[in-house]
Amino acid sequence: DRLFSHLQTLSAAYFDRTRTGDLMAHATNDIQQIRMAAGMGLVALNDAVVMGAAAIAFMAYIDPALTGVVLIPMPLIAVGTRFFSRKMHRRYQAVQASFSDLTEIIRERFAGIRLIKAHNRKAVEAARVEAASRAYVNENLKLVRITGAFFPMMLLFTNLSMALVLLVGGRQTILLAITPGDFVAFISYLGLLTWPMMALGWVTNLVQRGRASLERVHAILATAPDIGSAPDAHALGQARGDIAFEAAGFSYPGSPGANPAPAIDGLDLSIAAGSVLGVVGPPGSGKTTLLSLIPRLYDVTTGRVRLDGREIRRLRIEELRAAVAFMPQEPFLFSGTLRDNITFGDPSVPEGRLEEAAAAAALLDTVRSFPHGFDTIVGERGVMLSGGQKQRVALARCLLADAPVVILDDPISQVDFETGAVITRTLRRLAGRKTILIASHRLSALGFSDRIVVLDRGRVAAAGRHAELMQTSDYYARTYRLQEIEEAPHAA
Repeated sequence: DRLFSHLQTLSAAYFDRTRTGDLMAHATNDIQQIRMAAGMGLVALNDAVVMGAAAIAFMAYIDPALTGVVLIPMPLIAVGTRFFSRKMHRRYQAVQASFSDLTEIIRERFAGIRLIKAHNRKAVEAARVEAASRAYVNENLKLVRITGAFFPMMLLFTNLSMALVLLVGGRQTILLAITPGDFVAFISYLGLLTWPMMALGWVTNLVQRGRASLERVHAILATAPDIGSAPDAHALGQARGDIAFEAAGFSYPGSPGANPAPAIDGLDLSIAAGSVLGVVGPPGSGKTTLLSLIPRLYDVTTGRVRLDGREIRRLRIEELRAAVAFMPQEPFLFSGTLRDNITFGDPSVPEGRLEEAAAAAALLDTVRSFPHGFDTIVGERGVMLSGGQKQRVALARCLLADAPVVILDDPISQVDFETGAVITRTLRRLAGRKTILIASHRLSALGFSDRIVVLDRGRVAAAGRHAELMQTSDYYARTYRLQEIEEAPHAA
């Protein structure tokens, strides 16, 4: 629970550079190893310490000198344990890292199983999984070579103590230095000491495995979120929706190249509360990045972004994001029902409000055509729905949120012309009541915007209403005419 809660606080950039398979391995295998070390490991350790101390005390009571003979192998055990523990720790780290690789490879193949089938790549992908499996087995074999020498060593030293007792104690019994009864009792207590000495090897194995996993999990827990509320962050209150970018710049961390081009470069832009801004531009021009900066999925690296005149980094992040309804370019659906996906599982949402949001997203007729309506199971990542249906579910989820700022990243890219027109009419009705930012490749969807900006390499190349851009922007005019030709048969 602590791991998952912490992961939710981490920024989008962390998940850009971290594989899902690694996180799954941390949440399953590593947590299991920590549980074993903290559970059975500590129980066995306490048992071994108490029983071992009691056995040594009883033996010392019978014959202190003979007890000293029994303890002769102990320094060898300590040295051997220290030597093998270091090697086991390194091997366990390699094993857990290999398990993460295997988990990620298998997760990707399961997620892409339809693509694998469609391109007849079953044999190739099976070979890749087998290679990852063999790598995992090989790492385990390297570990076994260490543990396979460690446990026999512990048994050897335990039996060495028994041999010394039989040699020295047997001679003392023959010479009547101790009674046969004391000698038999001493051997019995030595038998009790055998388990703690053996348990020491088992506990060392568990603890080193758990320690390696704990270090991996601790590395996540020690990762501080890149984005969060400042200690002196202000309350947002009721947001109006006035947004301003002031010399804003942003570069993705880890971008390829020695001097990667910024995704957003010195951008100045003002959006009045209640207005509609359209954002267009070629792929890679920074449209999605621009929209992501407002709810602070990423933070600007230069300049600032303001909401209602206040810099968003000085606002409480929870309140900032509550004021923004965000629809990403790639709609994500959870493997529940349509109702769960639109309401985020909130049972308090009235049926009427749910239907209103679905109708606004041109989804209500589709829902009513399903036998179970809003209770239809959509499958993993919405696999039971078409691309356009998934996009409209994501749009309905966004419209259901009563937020003063609505951000839509290509909301009609996967729907047909008629459905797109219905959605556009819905957005037109919201104009004036909410601040709306729409990035779209389909320029006809932005004709009603109060202003449209054309981005190019993270900068505003042109800005104005539709008619103005048809005169001042070659990219906008050329793209619009091409799309007009494509959409003409549908309009007819």
